[in-house]
Amino acid sequence: MHFPILTSLIVLPVAGAILVLFVRGDEEQSAPFVRKIALTVSVLIFAETLLLWSRFDPSSADFQFVERHAWIPAFGIQYFVGVDGISLLLLVLTGFLTPLALLSSWESVHEKTKAFSIFMLLLESAMMGVFISLDLFLFYVLWDAMLVPMYFLIGIWGYDRRIYAAVKFILYTMAASVMMLLAILGMAWLHLTTTGSYSFDLLRLYDLKVPPHLQFWFFLAFALAFAVKVPLFPFHTWLPDAHVEAPTAGSVILAGVMLKMGTYGFVRFAFPLFPEAASFFSPALAMLAVVGIVYGALVAMVQPDMKKLVAYSSVSHLGFVVLGIAAMNTQGVQGAVYQMLNHGVSTGGLFLIVGMLSDRRHTRQISEFGGLKKVTPHLVAAFLIVTLSSIGLPGLNGFVGEFLILLGAFRWDPRMAAFAATGVVLSATYMLWMFQRVNYGPVTNEKNTRLADLGRRERAIIVPIIALAVLMGVLPNLFLRPIEPSVARLVNRFHQNAPAHLQVDARPSAIGHQPSAISHQP
Repeated sequence: MHFPILTSLIVLPVAGAILVLFVRGDEEQSAPFVRKIALTVSVLIFAETLLLWSRFDPSSADFQFVERHAWIPAFGIQYFVGVDGISLLLLVLTGFLTPLALLSSWESVHEKTKAFSIFMLLLESAMMGVFISLDLFLFYVLWDAMLVPMYFLIGIWGYDRRIYAAVKFILYTMAASVMMLLAILGMAWLHLTTTGSYSFDLLRLYDLKVPPHLQFWFFLAFALAFAVKVPLFPFHTWLPDAHVEAPTAGSVILAGVMLKMGTYGFVRFAFPLFPEAASFFSPALAMLAVVGIVYGALVAMVQPDMKKLVAYSSVSHLGFVVLGIAAMNTQGVQGAVYQMLNHGVSTGGLFLIVGMLSDRRHTRQISEFGGLKKVTPHLVAAFLIVTLSSIGLPGLNGFVGEFLILLGAFRWDPRMAAFAATGVVLSATYMLWMFQRVNYGPVTNEKNTRLADLGRRERAIIVPIIALAVLMGVLPNLFLRPIEPSVARLVNRFHQNAPAHLQVDARPSAIGHQPSAISHQP
């Protein structure tokens, strides 16, 4: 019997949270010890995700490290977890960003440190669980469970309008999730009427023949939950408020990991479970994605607040991910999964840098800065690399994902690709304009002349981000290789079950390697 490494990814953060809970002493005295416990636990979890990656077979499209135990047998509910190439690197991303987010809070979170550390660890546990769940009931429980820690992180440690932002965040996401719950129950009921037993097993439900009229409604229910989480235009209005009011650590996790759960949901659940409905709605999803790409970029361009600008850039960048998924060919989906990782690295890095500037000046207004290149040269150098990563400069991580998505979209619908490509130009416009106003020109504000450059703790945060951005840009196949077999099987299964007149060419990408053998059975 192998070590339950996937279960440990869920249990270890909870154990760390319990350990923090029992730390004694008053808040001020215990804070350094509490921070060290939380950081140590999160680093151990990251190490465990790297171990998982090292033992993962990249040539296989099957789920690996599978654990299955009866949970509520009367209703066919199981504790069923597993990982494939699509979820593997999202686990690594979650493990990578959580210690950096915790480290970023050391100088900015001074009150209720114990509670803050507990919520961060519980949030990590739930996020890990979402990416490995292969039982729809378990997936839904963890999907909603992760909302609670984020609600408190925004509501307690956020900025001036934190209560409004926290309530808006949880109402939007929970309301959409309820529709998905009804669809999940509908799938279990359909399995009962077809086979005589309830089942929430994702792999069994992949083979379930869902009537077209039910597919239509089930797909809409799932798609709504995922579109709100992405967030896809026009369901994005909760995101800027949540990002702007959240503490830096909350923004990093929200942008870096939680938004990816929406796009991951489309890839793992909505498209493969309901291929006919997905084929029908793909053009509409792609249209919303393209509108979101252009709209998010245009709104970002006029933002006076750096954090709000980065928040709207997420609406634009995640539109690319949805476009790649809607194309449902190997290049598009592989690019979408890669772009999920890219966005977590580059946008997480941007929020960390904006947080560093906010900690120094207690403002995020672009007009309050200027000429920082002369005062904080190392911080500005890091800012430049992360900015170039975000706009997709060749040689950095953002380029590979956007290239694959546009390639997949062009093969599917050249018009969509053409409109989406304008988002690349607009992205460069608003990001570089913001960078120029903050860092170049004369130092017009006296307060900026005394700002400190990067400290040791901040270097420990930003250097890994930059290193990963360069690695993903220079050696993309290191990351594409484990992704491709799972994506190829997903795309092939989709096109086997989708209506013939809506199918498109689904040949593998030229950038990733051709898997030697891909099973088309779950």
